[in-house]
Amino acid sequence: MKKNRSKKTWTEFFPDAPDTEVDHEPDRIPLFTVNHLSQDLRLDVFLTAKLPELSRSRIQTLIKNGFVKVNQQSSKPGYRLKPGDTVHITVPPPETPVIIPEPVKFRIMHEDDSLIIVDKPAGVVVHPAPGHATGTLVHGLLNHCHDLSGIGGVLRPGIVHRLDKDTSGLMVVAKNDRSHAALSAQFKAGKVTKRYMALVHGCPAADGQEINLPIARNPGKRKEMTVSLSGGRRALTIWKKIEQFQSGFTLLSVVIKTGRTHQIRVHLSHIGHPVVGDPVYGYGSRWWKRHPFCRKGLLPPVRRQMLHAQRLGFIHPDGERYVEFESPLPADMDRVLLVLSCMDLQKTKILT
Repeated sequence: MKKNRSKKTWTEFFPDAPDTEVDHEPDRIPLFTVNHLSQDLRLDVFLTAKLPELSRSRIQTLIKNGFVKVNQQSSKPGYRLKPGDTVHITVPPPETPVIIPEPVKFRIMHEDDSLIIVDKPAGVVVHPAPGHATGTLVHGLLNHCHDLSGIGGVLRPGIVHRLDKDTSGLMVVAKNDRSHAALSAQFKAGKVTKRYMALVHGCPAADGQEINLPIARNPGKRKEMTVSLSGGRRALTIWKKIEQFQSGFTLLSVVIKTGRTHQIRVHLSHIGHPVVGDPVYGYGSRWWKRHPFCRKGLLPPVRRQMLHAQRLGFIHPDGERYVEFESPLPADMDRVLLVLSCMDLQKTKILT
């Protein structure tokens, strides 16, 4: 029969006065002696509080791999501490990644000891994958960042969210375990500000709309996503009309409260206004080439989906202050919008 344990708060476990005697040996090998204030606390929770630079999952991995000893014996993450227990942890240096760093073109909007904000250009893949073994954002970050302390024990940038290959815009990348855990928690809880600019086909009747429809993998096309009322994961997209063009296109400001794969592209396509240039959920580049304005040379070619992650805001892991970053529209998207605006002006002059 299991013991009934009374729940304790974090302040009870870790008051201002130290509840353990700590000896720090060289090479990040701390030794803790537990007293009554930490009695019955899980080993992984105890070490997470004592070593805030390491995430709980990282500590659990260290325990399972034998880098943590309790009373000179291997233990388990869920071991309940007793007064007098000695806890010895060895934190090995981060492993060298198998990915070879290489220069990759992207703009850095902000960088500090904990994270980096990058403006990813269209055409750059975030992670190495089949068909994209080199030239990814991860390759470029490894080449740029020389102060990574390791994510999960591996010397690599901490990718907490992604953008599709042909979507441009802002991304935040963690430099250490603590920042990675803090940022991941914010994304999971939907507390991150994510605003996109999207050029879509057609002219929506409303000035704005909330799309609250679940998204799942397309059973017939496993690389694609689709709206699925049964079995899909919650997905919330809120769009607002920014500018409507007489040529049959509309610029939208889009805020997403969840982060499903291809969410914006799937939702906008579902309501009949796919993103311009989207080859999967829209009409793609072939349709654009056949457009009368494009064939007459009035419109520049569109070689990717006109979707840009313009604004990104979150609570910074250091100091817990809200920070927000904004990226200007990339040149290809700005050029298309400029031409559409000029065409509207010409039409207005002809009519008047």
